[in-house]
Amino acid sequence: MNLKKIYVVVLVLVSPFVYSQEGIPVYADYLSDNLYLVHPAMAGASNANKVRLTARKQWFDVSNAPNLQTLNVNFRAGEKSGLGGILYRDENGRFSQTGIYLTYAYHLLFSRDRTDLNMLSFGLSGGFIQSNVDLRGLDDVFDPDPVILDRVQKDSYYNMDVGLSYNFLEWYAHFTVKNILPTTRDIFDNNTPIQESNNQRRYIFSTGYLFGIRNSPLSIEPSFMYQATDQTKESTVDANAKVYYNLGTATLWGGLSYRRSLDGAEYSEDGSSIKSQQLQYVTPFLGVNYKKWLVGYTYSYQSNSVVLSDGGFHQLTLGYDFGKRKERWNCNCPAVNANN
Repeated sequence: MNLKKIYVVVLVLVSPFVYSQEGIPVYADYLSDNLYLVHPAMAGASNANKVRLTARKQWFDVSNAPNLQTLNVNFRAGEKSGLGGILYRDENGRFSQTGIYLTYAYHLLFSRDRTDLNMLSFGLSGGFIQSNVDLRGLDDVFDPDPVILDRVQKDSYYNMDVGLSYNFLEWYAHFTVKNILPTTRDIFDNNTPIQESNNQRRYIFSTGYLFGIRNSPLSIEPSFMYQATDQTKESTVDANAKVYYNLGTATLWGGLSYRRSLDGAEYSEDGSSIKSQQLQYVTPFLGVNYKKWLVGYTYSYQSNSVVLSDGGFHQLTLGYDFGKRKERWNCNCPAVNANN
């Protein structure tokens, strides 16, 4: 392995221990009609109940590459309340976490009737997570007592996410704070070389608008997402464009997302000179809503000059809508209007 790959491997495999992301990683899931996975206030916001299953795999040509599976359901409970639940499994090299989130959301309607959508929503999620870190074999890298390192460390803990969403006709905005409780995991203790801050807060803001084309089955939805972490001061921005084509009983959709970090990550190719590059992802996606079913595929390509692998990140989303409560809102707003 050449020096370039060695330094990239160290960056990718060791840095997740230092500031490992607590909770569900935020990828491009939300672009596949899966907003609740990111924003708890969207639990029960739609006029149909929703089930979503996702499976994501990165770098098929790299062993122990990151992979993520999620299963979530959300539904309305009464006129103004929504409930939801998420199960997930996330693995990244030696680190893994399994968790469950339960959500309550309250939806405040300002509309006089269903001819116009005007809804403010509040959401609160409580999560129970178990984290594992496999320290076996690290005594070849670090010098501490090999008895301490030659094991799998585990810890369980709780945290909470809060958020609000506003849907007004074809326009929407969401703001969520994830991991609001300070948490120190015992798997990252002072007896090992792996430590982390107890501040895992992440702020997420997203907004978008869906433009219909007159006398055409096409509509276009540009959107934007901003993320920032409190402890590391890292931030990223997503710029998205999604296109819908209405076939009556089905809706085809697809688009392109571009994610860029606003901070440079340092790396070295020769062990002496230090360079910097910003994380960049280009993500095409496509899918179809047919009656009560949804199928979506997402492919992310990391367009940096230095990467661990040339392989991309694949994700499949399956969905099912059931128990539609009322007629559709009189707007082109797919997040709250079920396809059928």
